[in-house]
Amino acid sequence: MYGVAIDQVFGNVNIDVSNVVFDSRKVVSNAVFIAQKGVAVDGHLYINKAIDLGAIAIVCENVPTEKKQGVTYIKVNDANVALAIMASNFYDNPSSKIPLVGVTGTNGKTTIASLLYQLFKKSGYKVGLLSTVKILVDDVEYKATHTTPDSVTINSYLDKMIDAGVDYCFMEVSSHGIHQKRTEGLTFIGGIFSNLSHDHLDYHETFAEYRNVKKGFFDALPKTAFALTNIDDKNGDFMMQNTKAKVYTYALKTLADYKAKILEKQFTGTLLKINDTEVWTKLIGQFNGYNLTAIYAAAELLGLEKLEILTILSQLENVSGRFEYLVSEENVTAIVDYAHTPDALKNVLETINDIRTGNEKLITVVGCGGDRDKEKRPKMAHVASQLSNQAIFTSDNPRTENAQTILDEMEVGVLAENYRKTIAILDRKQAIKMACKIAESGDIVLVAGKGHENYQEINGERTHFDDLEEITNCFKQLKSK
Repeated sequence: MYGVAIDQVFGNVNIDVSNVVFDSRKVVSNAVFIAQKGVAVDGHLYINKAIDLGAIAIVCENVPTEKKQGVTYIKVNDANVALAIMASNFYDNPSSKIPLVGVTGTNGKTTIASLLYQLFKKSGYKVGLLSTVKILVDDVEYKATHTTPDSVTINSYLDKMIDAGVDYCFMEVSSHGIHQKRTEGLTFIGGIFSNLSHDHLDYHETFAEYRNVKKGFFDALPKTAFALTNIDDKNGDFMMQNTKAKVYTYALKTLADYKAKILEKQFTGTLLKINDTEVWTKLIGQFNGYNLTAIYAAAELLGLEKLEILTILSQLENVSGRFEYLVSEENVTAIVDYAHTPDALKNVLETINDIRTGNEKLITVVGCGGDRDKEKRPKMAHVASQLSNQAIFTSDNPRTENAQTILDEMEVGVLAENYRKTIAILDRKQAIKMACKIAESGDIVLVAGKGHENYQEINGERTHFDDLEEITNCFKQLKSK
């Protein structure tokens, strides 16, 4: 229990435990059960169940009045912190044995972490990745369920990485993960800030709280670590105010330690100049200009040579669901992107509009998730209708909400002069079909919001749905007609 503030102890603490568990369903004989007060469920309600299943120690914030013989009860101020520290200790503090770099921000986390994984793999290292899309222990892939997994899962994968001889690990760090103390007890040698915009206000009460939670990650970095920040973002300096880490900056618009400039943009790639050296990359758009500059900077800070970094940057492939595109035989370009915040959608649409060369139409299919931040719905619709020739509003994981209500709340954000450019089609498959059907040679179809996700979630049930698959099928059907 090193590092955990303990209030009271009832029973024997000199015991061996078989596992650290916070889900009572996973309790095994001689496990320690941590009772967390979650967003939806209070683990204290499952203490007796955990004991019945074999738990010999309980860590909790409220100790039961009736205590069972032979069971140790430990009262702590914060069960989330206790879980994180205990999980780290249980696996013998694996993050202290592997260089771990965290990436946080609203947009770009997955791209930066995943492409750093790619870069270091191509450089000959064994690499680990903890991301929204997947978890990788060098070449072995595991399914990801959260942007930042729970503390036990994080440490168990880091432990696997050590066993596999991994040299570096790159990890997405979400605001939920920071707020729920999942990163407590981890030793980071570096942190990267991408940007900050409207998101997750269903969870964080205000934007200020969301921003402060992100800042907490950098506040906790040790003085031996580096902190790399996007100085073009108005929150870039704020993130660094109280960090003990060595601060480095990157930018496209202002002076920085790592300064980049976009020289040329095409659908096939971008010509980028980083610190006076040009590099052609397969990635597209200003937002990827920032991502690539952060990747270059981090790689150099971690010891790679400049020429090697630039050579590999030119080889990096797009991350799944991030500006993935295909072109039909009728010369319609379809793009699938995970953009699910107003700022991310704006970035993608502006990138497409910058590359457009003539009178091509831009048709955007977009929705908003249910049981999530409602404030961004009208903003998403405004951006889509303002920057597209045609915007089709549709469903995107409505979850327990009424999909039509979500569309109604989106449409509030459409300006009167843009009404004629919008239609609502509740069924996502039909919405994508309509977009492909009305597209003519040279036109561009953007399907935004889900990216790499291969499901639709409606009333608690997930059914298979893949935007890229649907577009491919539409193109095949149109070709056969």
